[in-house]
Amino acid sequence: MDAPASASSPVEFLLRRPPPQRRRLPLAGAFFAPTGLSGAPLLRALASLAAGLLAAPRPPSQPRNLAALARRLALLDALLGSLLLHDDAPRFSDAADLCFRELYVVLFRAELLVSYVASAGRAWALLRGPHLAASFRDLDAELAVVLDVLPAASLRLSHDATGHLDLLRAHCRRRAPAQYHDPDEAALRDRLLAALYQFELGHPPDPSPLKSLLSSIGISDAASCQAEIEYLEEQILSQEEDTDLLLVGGVLALLRYSLFSLFDLGNAKAARYWPSAGNVQRLPSWGGSGCDDTSFSVPKEFSCPISLDLMRDPVVVSTGQTYDRPSIIQWIGEGHSTCPNSGQVLADNRLVPNRALRSLISQWCGVYCFQYDSPESNEGMAECVATACSSKAAVEANKATARILVRMLVESSDSAKAVAAKEIRLLAKAGKQNRAFIAELGAIPLLCRLLPSTDQMAQENAVTALLNLSIYEPNKTRIMEQEGCLRLIVSVLQNGWTTEAKENAAATLFSLSVIHDYKKMITNEPGALEKLASMLKKGTPRGKKDAVMALFNLSTHPESSSRMLESSAVVALIEALRNDTVSEEAAGALALLMKQPSVVHLVGSSETVITSLVGLMRRGTPKGKENAVSALYEICRRGGTTLVRRVAKLPGLNTVIQNITLTGTKRAKKKASLIVKMCQRSQMPSAMSLGTSLRVVDHSLVGNSSLRRAASFGSGELSNPVSISVPVP
Repeated sequence: MDAPASASSPVEFLLRRPPPQRRRLPLAGAFFAPTGLSGAPLLRALASLAAGLLAAPRPPSQPRNLAALARRLALLDALLGSLLLHDDAPRFSDAADLCFRELYVVLFRAELLVSYVASAGRAWALLRGPHLAASFRDLDAELAVVLDVLPAASLRLSHDATGHLDLLRAHCRRRAPAQYHDPDEAALRDRLLAALYQFELGHPPDPSPLKSLLSSIGISDAASCQAEIEYLEEQILSQEEDTDLLLVGGVLALLRYSLFSLFDLGNAKAARYWPSAGNVQRLPSWGGSGCDDTSFSVPKEFSCPISLDLMRDPVVVSTGQTYDRPSIIQWIGEGHSTCPNSGQVLADNRLVPNRALRSLISQWCGVYCFQYDSPESNEGMAECVATACSSKAAVEANKATARILVRMLVESSDSAKAVAAKEIRLLAKAGKQNRAFIAELGAIPLLCRLLPSTDQMAQENAVTALLNLSIYEPNKTRIMEQEGCLRLIVSVLQNGWTTEAKENAAATLFSLSVIHDYKKMITNEPGALEKLASMLKKGTPRGKKDAVMALFNLSTHPESSSRMLESSAVVALIEALRNDTVSEEAAGALALLMKQPSVVHLVGSSETVITSLVGLMRRGTPKGKENAVSALYEICRRGGTTLVRRVAKLPGLNTVIQNITLTGTKRAKKKASLIVKMCQRSQMPSAMSLGTSLRVVDHSLVGNSSLRRAASFGSGELSNPVSISVPVP
């Protein structure tokens, strides 16, 4: 089928009705009859809908119900054809027109149901067999009601047409509920559940019967098995009503095991590029009705005005314009303070997700058979799949799959090892149990061997697999104690083949640095801090986030300051204060590092640091404000009178400090009070002037007017308790 023509507006494509690739069970919800149609035009619309359903190829699922529906449609098509054969244009009573409109709704529901069955994965259709059978039964009941109230006497039906109508009414009424359930599909479903039960008993099913079962279902090769896996993952994410997620997760784990135990992966090139996020292999469409690759244009409303690419994470800025998040973050990070589209000055740097537009883009991608992976869907997928695959059968199936993958890392060709690394990466993404037994099987040293690989996909998947494994606390020790593993991770950070490999290496260092004992090891590893600093300066938005998080963790070690200075990490953190996406962590890291006088002097010598910190105190998150006020406190405390005077002279500081003391966290309030006190002690006239308009209120006393107290720079009174320590986060 040709792809739909390009849409001229962002909602025009929604008004068309091409067969969707994948959809929820369609009979729920309200449907409305077409307005403005009556008489012959309405009959022609009905005849066209019925003929289209008859001509569509039948999918292999629900054969009994689809055959019964086809018989009813054939009778209905003959009836409608007879009515349209009248020489004069037929005119019907209002009651007849109303019945024909309701008949249109029934046929429309039938079209949606057939489309759903045709596009559903075979395993999914098998699991949902009883629900689908109930939908066909409901469809027959609705059709019977419409036919029963149809005023046949007023239609001047021919003898043949009357016979068709009577036969159609009888067909809709005479099927018993049990006849909607296909015994062959029920037997297949029982065999599938029996295979799953074998895993629950701790014994993988025998390969020959399992392969025969999958072949009967319609899964005969690696490509079709992979497509079924992806379809089940989508259904787990969408979580239809009445879905047994544990059962679906178990079948998903069974299919993943079958993929590597039963099917030929000799075509390693095809296997290794099996898509995950962003490049999805689709289920085959029965009868060739799928979406073919063709040229088309993205609606301009869905394209980012900066990058001109399809927006993955649309956000709204203060002017009301929408941009893709990475593009606008980069724009602001380059020092721009205006809206790219309108030229207006940005009131602030807040980015609000445009969920309505994201939903439209997702639907548009569905029409063109593209997977739309927004950050939310990616983050939710791993958690949903992990929950669904938590049954005993699923856990045992995943263990069996992991054994095969680890064996592939040992025995297979280089290209097959890349496939195994990718599958381990995906398996380790979902669930603590998976991460535990993959490491117990010895995967970590084998993945380390792939880090220096010249195969960019092998390297990228290996370092990402290590990242996912490191989320499980005991695996951090396994990675750090593996000889040469830290050095190899840093090597990927420095010279990785792909940007994603470098970013995931930085994220791995961040994950490992959670353990205090490993902070010094990472800090002292040659090139680690230097490359993290470089990524924080020049990386992508995601890379900057990974780098600043790692540097923040490493800065909590008391002996990290000197290496941070040597590696230019402090300079990178200073520059990061101007970037809203990483300024919060950068301020926190600087607050910790400024316990050393040399760091304070370097930070204080920058013309922009104090301004950036005050800006973060004004517009940041509660945690960002806390980090910024802590950093400013360290500058005042350790930087000497000159720096304190610079802080006191800053315009607007009084308002910002007062807001912190009113709305900030407990720690932020303490630090703000100490800043006030240090400015007062500097005995600068500007500080005195500043203090006359500032009140620091103790909220524990609010509500008792006789006990309310205020403090100013001039009086030196402080209602908040004083603390000069900077706790390590």
